[in-house]
Amino acid sequence: MRVLITGIGGELGTRVAMLLEEEQEVESVLGIDIDPPRRRMRRADYMRVDPLRRQRTIDAVRAFEPSAVLHLGIYEPNARTNAGPALKRTEIGTLATFGALSGLDGLDRIVVRSGIEVYGRRRGAPSFPDETTPPDPTTSFGSALLHVEESALALAESTGVPVTVLRMAPLVGPHFPSPLGRYLRLPVVPVSGVFDPPFSLLHQEDAAHAIVAALHAGHPGIVNVVGHGVVTGLQAARMGRRVALPIFGPAWHSARLVSNLAGAPMPDHVVELLRRGRTADGCRVEETIGFRPAHSTPDVVKHLFEWASVVYLEVEPEAA
Repeated sequence: MRVLITGIGGELGTRVAMLLEEEQEVESVLGIDIDPPRRRMRRADYMRVDPLRRQRTIDAVRAFEPSAVLHLGIYEPNARTNAGPALKRTEIGTLATFGALSGLDGLDRIVVRSGIEVYGRRRGAPSFPDETTPPDPTTSFGSALLHVEESALALAESTGVPVTVLRMAPLVGPHFPSPLGRYLRLPVVPVSGVFDPPFSLLHQEDAAHAIVAALHAGHPGIVNVVGHGVVTGLQAARMGRRVALPIFGPAWHSARLVSNLAGAPMPDHVVELLRRGRTADGCRVEETIGFRPAHSTPDVVKHLFEWASVVYLEVEPEAA
């Protein structure tokens, strides 16, 4: 198996590459991204490719001739980069990658990272959408994810290569670049004062193992991957011993401005999660790809606020 990983420079892509390095059946791994992997790779190779450079992406993909592709090049707004460039890299990188794959022989499976943001939170929308719920994104990130899915499914139809789309709950963690994670770690966390809606999360380690499981399963179709249980903004703030500040209606605009000045920009999909919630039904993941998340949503929040203490090493004086 020759595995191509787009987006290897993120925490998720790096962790997936490390898991694949332990797989005996994986002959080689190539990761492409604008940033290098977050850890030292033992077997995986890295090529610096900015997704905005479409032809370079196409050349890298075709030269490697993968038999499997993990398309993790999904750039969440205000996570690793600002909103505009993030959405543009997601769009152009996806089109370039899938365009290069359409003419390759030997490709037998593709796994695509998406998110439950594609379901949207319009009035009357299901609280726990499952895989049969029609996508109806109500944020720019949700719309970008739906475009990725549509491109992937179009590629599957034209080539016959099975594509697994993993709609993941938001990923947060102590070292995971996430606008929601930065927001919840603020000393004062604004929360909805009218209705404190629940949301689901996914542990970054569960996300990585789900991707590897999907790679081996080769199951065509869409699968929700969601941590068990839910939390609310107020509960998350209390778990992190933060001050929860109830706000109402127009005050969210001021909260976004203050949060941005504090170094925690709030894109529209994060505001939507805090004001209207975001959950999904993840009951099918075990039967489709043989994976079950090991961490619940409350576990993810607890992990978010766990910071390793600094241990100072004593330097012994040099011998005279």
